[in-house]
Amino acid sequence: MSFSLLIKPAGPDCNLNCKYCFYACKHKLFGDKAHRMSEEIAERLISDFLSQGFINNSFAWQGGEPALMGLDFYKRVVEFQKKYSKNGIVISNSFQTNATLLNASWCKFFNEFNFLLGISLDGPKKFHDYYRNDYSGGPTFDKVMNAIELCRQNKVEFNIIVLLNNQNVKYPDELFDFFMENKFQYLQFIPCVEKDPITGKIADYSINGTEYGNFMCRIFERWREFGVTKLSIRLFDSILNYFVYGSHTNCTFQRKCDDYIVIEHNGNAYCCDFFVDEDTRLGNIVQTPIYELFNNPIKQDFANRKKQLCNKCFVCHYSELCMGGCLKDRIVLDRNFANQNYLCDGYKMIFEKIAPQLASIAADFLHK
Repeated sequence: MSFSLLIKPAGPDCNLNCKYCFYACKHKLFGDKAHRMSEEIAERLISDFLSQGFINNSFAWQGGEPALMGLDFYKRVVEFQKKYSKNGIVISNSFQTNATLLNASWCKFFNEFNFLLGISLDGPKKFHDYYRNDYSGGPTFDKVMNAIELCRQNKVEFNIIVLLNNQNVKYPDELFDFFMENKFQYLQFIPCVEKDPITGKIADYSINGTEYGNFMCRIFERWREFGVTKLSIRLFDSILNYFVYGSHTNCTFQRKCDDYIVIEHNGNAYCCDFFVDEDTRLGNIVQTPIYELFNNPIKQDFANRKKQLCNKCFVCHYSELCMGGCLKDRIVLDRNFANQNYLCDGYKMIFEKIAPQLASIAADFLHK
């Protein structure tokens, strides 16, 4: 079975201090010093991964902020990929970034080697700068928009990643208008659901299922009016793919959590981006071959936890569509994977309103 890699070469390190960041707390796991992947570990993971014989080989570079590694690190990454590549295989690189460190040199590199960027942008300035500040409390919106312009000038492909929080989730029309005015064609709306480590309750910057459902239903209306072939929205694309091909492209709704593993800066491997903990550690890429990491019993057990649905799921019309949603949103308050998903009410709203129309669009596609 093929899988992909989600790599965190700078670990949890970031040049921003976003209040809602779920990964900043991993400093407790790795220590407070700077975290940087060595070239030796980068070469090991690339050579090992490309030796698996997959036709498609996907490397996703994330953080923290992966640009903290510096451009020279990624030039070496590409050299290693060329060195260990074989005829007939496809190598793809994605790069999720806050974009504040990007300049023309970065963008020329991304264009030359076909990196796909995921750029975090929470909407217009008043929404984006509410949580996405640097360590001095300074705003970042203008830097991000300047980086986007550089991407366009250098023909770099990018998606916009929007974290829906308690500030922007109430304004779907304002966000949609902003994104269309800026001619963004690829959007991902990610619901923020986090626990406050102090109170043990849902963090105040999080959203609930009803808010998520209302937002996405309104975005769907605007998407239909705008033109479904003119704009890609990840959630709708995934549901469409399910109706056409029988599987989701969004891991949130897949049957098992088994399509990638995380490689941290020190070579440690973990089950999932949201579960980088000692009890989900699979081993280390330096000591253990990558196929053994992926087939580790810990990983297999984690993958099957998706099936631990709550009783309500077994009588729900939409259980086949969502498969209980993301595991992290089942255990946001306690570590019981059989909990009802925190966003369940929102998913039901979305499926009731949107799924029939998407099924119709899919049927039209299949009959063309």
